[in-house]
Amino acid sequence: MAKRKAPVAPIEQPAPVKLHVRWMIRCDIPEVLHIEQQSFEFNWVEEDFLRVLRQRNCIGMVAEHGEKVIGYMIYELHTHKLKLLNFAVDPTRRRQGIGAVMVDRLLGKLSSYRRTTLEIDVRETNLPAQMFFRAMKFEATGIRHGFYDDTGEDAFTMVYRFPGTEERPDVPRNRIAGLDDVLEV
Repeated sequence: MAKRKAPVAPIEQPAPVKLHVRWMIRCDIPEVLHIEQQSFEFNWVEEDFLRVLRQRNCIGMVAEHGEKVIGYMIYELHTHKLKLLNFAVDPTRRRQGIGAVMVDRLLGKLSSYRRTTLEIDVRETNLPAQMFFRAMKFEATGIRHGFYDDTGEDAFTMVYRFPGTEERPDVPRNRIAGLDDVLEV
């Protein structure tokens, strides 16, 4: 007589979070700094945020749930690309799709005729971020040696290209041998 298998309980998925993604304003900085400090060992301080946001080609956005900021991103506008400079979701709210919603918001700003790529540099030791961006269809295209002043650590440059666009000659493509194997999802 064959043994019966015990029924498998379904895996509970977190309820979708209702998000409002909007421009960052000065009064958001304390909540953004709190998320930054919880997220990174070598974190930005208030002056870093203010200095970057004073630049006319830099934009800050926050993700809100209710009245609470639960994620943020800072990015630069360039002629042919967007460059994500800083990005984090409150550690207590991760793995709920919040980061994906925020990145999708930026990907929606890409087009085949203007800004065709979204680029981010990720610490070589930040495997969760590498895996996240890989799952979002980013590709590792280069290594920036000694990129981080605080530790001298290298960064992987990860790029998302708008579908159907050709590589631009002004965007270097230095495929990293073996990195795609490391970043498989």
